[in-house]
Amino acid sequence: MISVPIVAGLVVFVPMLIEAAIAGSNARTLRAQGAIEPTGDVFGAMQFAYPAAFLVMIVEGDLRQVQPDRLVVAGMVVFALAKALKYWAIATLGTRWTFRVLVPPGSTRIRRGPYRWLAHPNYIAVALELTGTLLALHAFVTGPIAVAGFSLLMWQRVRIEETALSAE
Repeated sequence: MISVPIVAGLVVFVPMLIEAAIAGSNARTLRAQGAIEPTGDVFGAMQFAYPAAFLVMIVEGDLRQVQPDRLVVAGMVVFALAKALKYWAIATLGTRWTFRVLVPPGSTRIRRGPYRWLAHPNYIAVALELTGTLLALHAFVTGPIAVAGFSLLMWQRVRIEETALSAE
């Protein structure tokens, strides 16, 4: 039988690689349109911390020898709902969705899709992805640290994005 942490690793990292390819393609498109990247972004830290956050929780889940239970199922549901919100945000932003803050000239704030109700649905989704992983892997030591640490980076990123969008 395949272990919960191995399944979690596949469920987390395969989409992450696909998302990275989409973000990279969109970043090239935006740069070709003259998009500007603000200084002071935390992208470098996020690029390392995002996969590392999941990895440490997967390792903890493996060390705990997590077996399928109600908490695993609850975590999977939270993770799946988070991915749905994230992909709705990605679809709504189209080529404007990247891992970097890139603001094309003359752009305006998106006010449709999940952005109609939430200013930063992608970051809410990421926090929920991490929380779902914490639950599913019973990562009660590394999980809260990973969620809190990456949430701090996202909070800094939101400030950078808000400044960049208000300048445009």
